[in-house]
Amino acid sequence: MRIRRAEPSDRAEWLRVRAALWADYDESQFPAEAAEILADTDGQAVFVIERGDGRLGGFAEIAIRRQAVGCETTGVGYLEGWYVDADLRQGGIGRKLLEAGEAWARSKGCREMASDAVIHNAASLAAHEACGFRETTRQVNFRKEL
Repeated sequence: MRIRRAEPSDRAEWLRVRAALWADYDESQFPAEAAEILADTDGQAVFVIERGDGRLGGFAEIAIRRQAVGCETTGVGYLEGWYVDADLRQGGIGRKLLEAGEAWARSKGCREMASDAVIHNAASLAAHEACGFRETTRQVNFRKEL
C-alpha cells in the first residue's frame, strides 16, 4: 500500500470513502468539490492510501485555514476529513495519512495543525489524541426552526 496525493482518476473511490465518513453527504456536490480541491494546490490537498487493486483504503483532506480555534498562529493546517476503511484500521494507516498532510502543511509554512470531531465519536477522539492532537474546546451547536 502506498500513500500519495489524490488524482482525478481517484474520484469514484474518493467519493466512496467520503460517503463512508459523512453519512449525510450530498454526493451531487462531489464533482464540483473534487475539482475545486484538486485545482487548489496551494490551499488544499488530499492524500489517499492505495490498496493495490485499484481501490482506496482511506483519505485525509487538508486545508490551510487563516486561523483555527485554539491555535496561536495564522495559516493553520486543518484536517478537514480523515477516514480509513474498517478493515485497515489499527495498523497505522490513519497516522501515515495525517503525517503526509502535516508534511504538506509544513511545506506551505504552517506551524500548527488543527481538526475537529463530533463529541460522541470516541474512536475519532482517541485517534486524534494518539496522533498528538490536544483538545482545545468543546462545543454544542443549536438549531431552531422559525
